Amino acid sequence: MTVRVERTMTVPASPERVWEFIADPDRRAAPISVIERWETHDDGSATWHLALPIPLIDSTVAVETSDDERRAPDYVSFTGRSKVMSVRGEHELEAIERDDADVATRLTNRFVVDGRIPGVERFFKRNFDAELENLERALLADIEERP
Repeated sequence: MTVRVERTMTVPASPERVWEFIADPDRRAAPISVIERWETHDDGSATWHLALPIPLIDSTVAVETSDDERRAPDYVSFTGRSKVMSVRGEHELEAIERDDADVATRLTNRFVVDGRIPGVERFFKRNFDAELENLERALLADIEERP
C-alpha cells in the first residue's frame, strides 16, 4: 500500500524567505516528531533516524535522503530510502498577492510513502497531517524569529 499526501499552506513571507527554511535540511527535519536525530552530509544529503511506533521495529530506522531537484526559490524534491520504507517528497513555492498588498507564499507539500513492512503505511496515513502541522508551526515560528 502506498500513502500519498498533499497539503497546501499560505505563509506570510516571500518565497525567498520560505525557501531559507525549506531548503535547510536541519530546519526541515527538526519539527518532525518521529525523527529522533539526523546528520547532514557535505554533499547535501542527510540521514534521518526515525523512531516509528510499529511493533516489528524495535530500534530507529536510518533513512538516507537526498535532493533530486532544486530550483531556488521555487521547488525542491527529495527521496529517502531505508530497509522499511521509501519516501518521495516535494515542496513547491509560489508567490501570491494578498488583499493587503503584502507578499505571501503558497507552499504545497507532497509526499508518497511506500512501506516495506506491515504497519508503515498505516502509521503515516494516520500521522501525516499532524507532522505537516508541526512543519507549518516551525516555519511560522522561524519567520517570526528571523523576519
